[in-house]
Formats: sequence, C-alpha cells, structure tokens
Amino acid sequence: MRTSIRTAGAVTLAAALFTTGCSGSTESADGESRTAPVVELGKVKLVSYSGCDDMLAGLRAAAAKQVGPWGFGGPQIMYARSDVAEAKAIGSGQDQASQEHSTTNTHEAGVDEPDMVKTDGNRVITVNRGVLRVIDAATKKITGTLKLVSPEQSWAPADLLVSGDRALVLFSGGGIIPYGAVAKQAPSPGPRYVLVDLSGEPKVIGSLTPNGSHVDARMVGSTVRIVVRSQPDIPFPDLGPKLSEQERTLKNRTIVNNAPITAWLPTFETADAKGVSVKKSVGCEQVSHPDDYTGTSLLTVHTLDLSQGLTDTAPISVAADGDTVYGTGTSLYVASNPRWWWWPRPIDDVVPMDDAPTDAPTGTPAESGSAQAPQVEPTQEDPSAPPVDPSADPTPTPEETPKQPPEETEIHRFDISAPGAPRYVASGKVSGRLINQYAMSEYQGHLRVATTTNSTVFRSTENSSSTVYVLKDDTLAKVGEIGGLGNGERIYSVRFIGPVGYVVTFKQVDPLYTLDLSDPANPRKTGELKITGYSAYLHPAGDGRLIGIGQEANTEGRTLGTQVSLFDVSDPANPRRLSQMFQKDSGSEAEWDPHAFLYWAKTGMAVLPLNTWDGTANTTGSALVLKIDDSAVTRTGTVVHPKPKPVRKGEPILFDPTVRRAVVIGDGLWTFSEQGVKVNAMDGLAERSWIPFG
Repeated sequence: MRTSIRTAGAVTLAAALFTTGCSGSTESADGESRTAPVVELGKVKLVSYSGCDDMLAGLRAAAAKQVGPWGFGGPQIMYARSDVAEAKAIGSGQDQASQEHSTTNTHEAGVDEPDMVKTDGNRVITVNRGVLRVIDAATKKITGTLKLVSPEQSWAPADLLVSGDRALVLFSGGGIIPYGAVAKQAPSPGPRYVLVDLSGEPKVIGSLTPNGSHVDARMVGSTVRIVVRSQPDIPFPDLGPKLSEQERTLKNRTIVNNAPITAWLPTFETADAKGVSVKKSVGCEQVSHPDDYTGTSLLTVHTLDLSQGLTDTAPISVAADGDTVYGTGTSLYVASNPRWWWWPRPIDDVVPMDDAPTDAPTGTPAESGSAQAPQVEPTQEDPSAPPVDPSADPTPTPEETPKQPPEETEIHRFDISAPGAPRYVASGKVSGRLINQYAMSEYQGHLRVATTTNSTVFRSTENSSSTVYVLKDDTLAKVGEIGGLGNGERIYSVRFIGPVGYVVTFKQVDPLYTLDLSDPANPRKTGELKITGYSAYLHPAGDGRLIGIGQEANTEGRTLGTQVSLFDVSDPANPRRLSQMFQKDSGSEAEWDPHAFLYWAKTGMAVLPLNTWDGTANTTGSALVLKIDDSAVTRTGTVVHPKPKPVRKGEPILFDPTVRRAVVIGDGLWTFSEQGVKVNAMDGLAERSWIPFG
C-alpha cells in the first residue's frame, strides 16, 4: 500500500506496548518483578499473558470464534491512512550551516513521519522506484545513488525516515528481494526496512524483515517505532465439495484448537552490513492482550535507534487489531475501531451513483491519478466473513446469529519519553469511529477525540452524528463531551489547535464547526459555517486563519473539483470564508495525504499537486502554486514536469509525470515526480534546474 494513499492512512492499534518487554510487570529497586496495576475502563484493559500456555489457550479460544467454513476468510484490512498532518515550524531546528528549508508536513512537531522526500537544507534524500538518491542542494547534482531492489520490483512503494547520516527506507509491500540477491534469496514474506549509511557513498548497513504487513512508523529523535500487523499461520486444507458449511466450520475450529503457539508468535529477520541474517520471533512474555480480542491478528512494534543499527529491535506485540496511531514527543496513542473494514481512501464517494460523471476515470487515486472516487462501492461486509459475536461463548455453534460489533473506538496510551519500548499508561473507550489521527490531539493533560456514530464507511445515514470527547490523559477517563455535530452527516476533517477545535462534516453542504475546549469538563460549540463542498484537510495559517483543502460540490452534494479555502476563525462565534480557489474537474493528493501539501508561512506560499480528469494539458500532472495572505487565496502559477519520453506501442510508460511533493530550500521551490526534480525560483517561478532520474 502506497503511503501516498497511504496515509489513506495508517496506522494501527499497533503500538500496544508495555514497560520494558511488554510483560505487564515492573522491576523494583531490589530487582524483584512485581505485577503492574491494570487500568480498566468499561471492558477495556491491556494485560500480559502469564506464559506461553496461557497465551496459546487464549488465542485458540478467541480465534475459534472467528473461524468459518473457509478459514478466517474475512475481508482483508486495508487501512485508510489519512493520518497526515500538522506542519512543523517551518525553517526551525536546521543546522546553522544549512539553508532555510521546509520539512515534512506532519501531525506534531518533533514527531517525524515516513515520506518519499527528506531534506536538511544541505542535501535532499529521495527514494523513487526502488532507488535512493542523494542530491546536493547547492550544486543541484546527484551525489549518491543506491539501488535497493531489482528493476523488476521498481513498483515497490517506499518511504524514508532520516536522522543525521542514517536513512531508514521503508518498503511497505511484501515480496521484496534486495538488489543483487535475486539468485540467493527468496522474496520476503512481509515489508522490508533497510538502514542506509549516508556519510559517504550510500550503502546498506542493515535490514529488518518482519513477517506481516506494514501499518505505520513514527520517529522521535533518532528512535523509530514501526508497527506491523501479522495473522496466525494456520493452513486450512481443502475439505472438498461434499461438506456443508457447518461441517467445514467445525473442522476448521478443530484445526485452530490444535494449532501450536508458533502459529501466532510474530517472526522477523535482521541482517547486518555483510548480509548475515538472524531469524527471531517475539517471545510470549512480550505479548499482551486487551480484554476482548479476536485471536486472528497481532500487532508488533519494533523500536529502532538509527544511530545504533538494527541488531536489537525490542519488539513488543499485542493481540489486537487497529487502524490509527497518533503520537506526540512523549506519548503514543493507538486507537482501534474493532473489526471495521476500510477501503484505502479517506473520503466518501459523495457522487450519487446515478449522477456520476461518465467521462471520469474509475478506480482509486493511485490507479487513475485523480481524486475521482470509485464508481462502484465495495460493500462493508464480506459475505464470506465469519459471524462476529464478541459476547458469545468461546465455542459458539455455526448456527448462532451474527451480531454487528459495537461502533466503539478503543484507545491505549503509552509513554515514549524514555528510550526503548514504550510504557503502557492507560486504556479507554468512546462511541463512534475515527476518520484519522487528526481526530486525536493531546493538550495540557487531556486527549481530545472526535468520532462519528451511525455512519457506514462510505455513506452517512439519517441517524449519524459526531461528537468530540475530552479524556484525562493519565487514565483516559471521560471528562467532558460535546455532541450533536453534523446530524445526518459524518466527519471529513478535524483540526485541534491549542484550546480550539475545528470539525468539518459533510453530506450535501459543509458545516465547519468551531469548538471551545478550554474547559475540559465543559467543551462547547461556539460557531458554525455552512458552505457547499467540504475540506478534507485543515491547516493552520497564523492567528485567526485556517486553510481548507478539499472539494467544491453542488447543493445536492455532487463533487465538482478541487477547492482551497481561506477561513477567518478569529471570532469563534462567526467563522467566515474569506476566499476560495476552485479548479473544475480536478483533485489533489493533498486531500487524502497532507504530506503532499506545502505551506511556507514566511511568504504565504502554498503548493499542492493537481490532477484533472478531463485531459486539460496545462493542469494535468502539475504543482499548483498559490499565495495565501491574510485575506485571499491567489493563484500564482503552476510547475509542470516534462512529459515522459515516447515509448513504442504496447510498452509500458516507465515514469509518471505527476508531481507528488514540494519542498523549499533557500529561495528555491523543489518539486518531485517519478521522472525527476525541478527547481524553480520561489519568486516568479523561473526554472533553474531539471534533475532527471535516469
């Protein structure tokens, strides 16, 4: 899954972690191990297994509830990571010798998120089509190139985290074979994380290959925490056509109840600079579980200090599913919407099926290069999925009536202020579902959480509405709440800025709600603005100003094209839209992945990728450059990358000219596509350099 849609989005109840080793016990000054207290709110708690026997019994019983005639056979989780976010202070924290530069647009300052481009002002590091490149910012020359996968695997989506002279390349897809090892090594069963030394010519100095699927990663300082989701390795044989579904289910349940502990324990492999690898597994003492779990997945968090290498990844696992990770410099929150399935796209298809434009491309944004939503919606429930009944007996019969899981969000908080594995603090639960990590925000000892209830993944219902909860961060007990937001609609974007919250809901019109959260026990709605369309991403733009990136729509809710709005929120009781830029029949990756949005506060410049689906030559595959001042959004111009070289009929196009990212270095605007990097003057957009990726 590409992290461009990636952040469509995401993520996972993964970081479920405990104190050193995730054992649920603490060590006293005299060295004796003592049981740590369990914080319980409602039915939510997170505790360790007492040993492998306890773990095996618990996982077997939980998994037996979920098995069906075709095994675990439910829909595959596809995370809609639209967890992208809050811009760091632009130009702050760089080395004195480096040029002033922008940084990755992330949720919280000091908490870096993986992306395809990183810069420190002196050099630019990018990973594209399996190749890592280092570009000198002064000479605009490529000074280092490192092929990480074979050309046949150049499709493999990858991102970067960089600390000093170390880069961690995160290949999120499975089946990756390192470059030059095609004849020696089988494809990895899961994602692959490669540590690269940048001090000279780039070279691989280590790798981590877990057996599972990549969820998300965060970095504080030089410490990276990677979340991986794994499923039990239980083969279900072909039982032939003669057995009924009930007979199949009973036989599969027997297989689950006889599966060994190794079927569940997550495995991984580490390798050093010489390629010498060691296979390992997470120990039973490193696995914990919430009170209610399915036994069909485990989430593992690997903790890596890039300055130390990848030999010790300090893995911790939790028997749970999850979809949203939010982190500050000292806290890691992992939220789970139990057993709800997500399409890899953060916003609804709001175009009525009988009113959808016939000339628009179909498929996801990754497939079509546009923001057009799928023309045919997948259903939320897979007909082959097993019955889900959290309250059922551990050995339910196949005839039991399925029950829909509760529409609740479980939240776990972990203290990450110390090096190594996070320390578990508390768990809690709220009604409804999150849209992404922006729906959570820690502020002055409290966690604010925005959710929507009675809404499907794709559509609002007549009974849907949204609520913002305020929880105490040390216990996650509810302190206050404000509900009734967007009745009949669902949340499309959330932004918390200090003691103020902004929530956008949408069905046919876009109410932008302003919330006063200064009194945690008494949060209140202070204002509301109704306009057509919606904002899928909200970005702060100084005192009393808010930028919205989304789609314009008609009064029936049909989307019309990209809009960028400037809101005046200086008067919480009277939010106003001061200005709007609208581009018909277009979409921007920044709507679902804020990593694609650049806002340079010093000059008011904003840059976002823009694609049209009507073939307009001067906008397809371009970067739209705007000037946003205190009162208006003004179009400055566009940056367009060269078209790919012509190929012979029947040959695939090797490079995509779509602009994906933009950064500021000094007085230059750098834009990135699969073809290369273009550098333009910020003032006037005169072209300075084209750096091709040959």
